[in-house]
Amino acid sequence: MKYTIILLGFVWLSCNSNSKKNISSNTEVTKEVKKDSLIIVGANQTNLYLSNLKGKNVGIAANQTSVIFKGNAEGDYVHLVDSLLRLNINVTKAFAPEHGFRGVADAGEHITDGVDPDTGLPTISLYGENRKPSKKNLENIDVMIFDIQDVGVRFYTYLSTLHYVMEACAELNIPVIVFDRPNPNGHYIDGPMLEEDVKSFVGLHPVPIVYGMTIGEYAKMINGEKWLKNGIQCDLTVVPLKNYTHNSEYDLPIKPSPNLPNATSINLYASLCFFEGTDVSCGRGTETQFQIFGAPFLPEQSFDFSFTPQPNFGAKTPKHQGQLCFGRDLTKTEKLSEINLNWLLEAYKLSPNKEQFFNKSFARLAGTKNLQKQIENGLSAQDIKKSWQSGLDSFSKVREKYLLYK
Repeated sequence: MKYTIILLGFVWLSCNSNSKKNISSNTEVTKEVKKDSLIIVGANQTNLYLSNLKGKNVGIAANQTSVIFKGNAEGDYVHLVDSLLRLNINVTKAFAPEHGFRGVADAGEHITDGVDPDTGLPTISLYGENRKPSKKNLENIDVMIFDIQDVGVRFYTYLSTLHYVMEACAELNIPVIVFDRPNPNGHYIDGPMLEEDVKSFVGLHPVPIVYGMTIGEYAKMINGEKWLKNGIQCDLTVVPLKNYTHNSEYDLPIKPSPNLPNATSINLYASLCFFEGTDVSCGRGTETQFQIFGAPFLPEQSFDFSFTPQPNFGAKTPKHQGQLCFGRDLTKTEKLSEINLNWLLEAYKLSPNKEQFFNKSFARLAGTKNLQKQIENGLSAQDIKKSWQSGLDSFSKVREKYLLYK
């Protein structure tokens, strides 16, 4: 098998730094591509992995973000799988995460196995009956490629898909190659550490909500810390980025999932996803998902914004469908370099029925049962964040061992 892959991404660099855990500035991302700042993503480094694929049957975990950029225009790209097949690469199966292989399913929507209509490839769902590839799924696969764009937030489920792909392949001695991609929230770390008793598919590992690592660095940490079942380790290769640092600005050219439509939503996601564990909407069923929040029960006199969720692409049955919600419009918020708890605390404080504010998923999203207790006990955002610090300090030491970039 012979092929060449050229996969380019676009980046604009910033030199400012704000604190020891924040290495980005709030400079707005521009649309002008500068040749000396062009990030070259992992799949472009063909000299590092080509020899590992020749003459082998290849499986690939991928979605709509797994593309090859063909030039300097954001819209000029082809799906990685489509390109490999055109080059007569023996890709035998595609494995699809949450939202599906082409990224069109709702959040949490059950995904079934099937056939990709564009390529005829069998697609194995990793967000349906099984979250982990079975031994049968991996029959006759010699090497697995993982190439999915992450957003750098713990409860984004692609991390768990990475974990189970690595684990299944480790058990069968199948090598895994991770094509690295930039982390749009890679400039800081923040949030409570995940605790063992609330571990789930939206949080498998003892890391903070925002962990400041690329998907390749994270894969190295899963392996190195022996987080796979029974401490097994995967035969792992990370194909790195070029011209990337954790201070690099990166505006994703393709939506990573239906309800993260732009850079603002991706940046606010770590702060607003807490509302998924409450009776407050974070904008699903609107065109500004994860850029607004509100609920019918929040007092109109205290909030200067309203919206009405309706079924749309990515949200067939949104929370508070058809009801007028009062809340905040955060679309003009400057880029965050920390988790903002003030919006969550405000909504809770002004909610008329605090006993029904949180639901059972809140602790899983937070990664701890303690955050709900702290909010119910009236702690300030500053005091809550102080309780996270020792965990962040400990995690920073673990994280340091696996960083590939400054």
